[in-house]
Amino acid sequence: MVQYAEVSLQTSIPTVDGVLEHHASALANDLIGYRNHVYRVVNLCLAIAGGDRVELEKIAVAAVFHDLGIWTSHTFDYIAPSVALARDHLVARARPDWVPEIEAMIVDHHKIRPSQANRSSLVEPFRRAAWIDVSRGLRAFGVRRSFVASVFRVWPSAGFHWRLLQLEADWFLKHPLAPLPMVRF
Repeated sequence: MVQYAEVSLQTSIPTVDGVLEHHASALANDLIGYRNHVYRVVNLCLAIAGGDRVELEKIAVAAVFHDLGIWTSHTFDYIAPSVALARDHLVARARPDWVPEIEAMIVDHHKIRPSQANRSSLVEPFRRAAWIDVSRGLRAFGVRRSFVASVFRVWPSAGFHWRLLQLEADWFLKHPLAPLPMVRF
């Protein structure tokens, strides 16, 4: 089992906070739960991939947008709307060169098998971080369980995981043949 480094927790990321503030009305009662989810994913991804200021910013952009389409487009089939939001954000900030990697991070974040994206990219670490969070640490990918627990202590679920189950149940009733449209194999 690979043991990843425990990093100092990132507790204030301007990109995350700014995007969440901009979309606060769409997130409504789910704002705190989603914010905590985003910070958990960022910190778990950093524990897996490490990184400098540039990698932190890429992880932050992918994390803050990766599920946002649920609320901005009112759909559980949210990958395409989330990618579009991230792309618009990056282009507006003169970062079109980041679009392919951020897009792959969002598209593959619920992929069952390891991502086949460039091994030097953040796609696979981000996928693992998202799975650690959604499984509440049951899938830890070698990240110390004590670190995962500390991440959840700092940023508790705040109803986020329950909200995902509610959204999934609503989607399933309307789309029983496509119950998890965001999952890729």
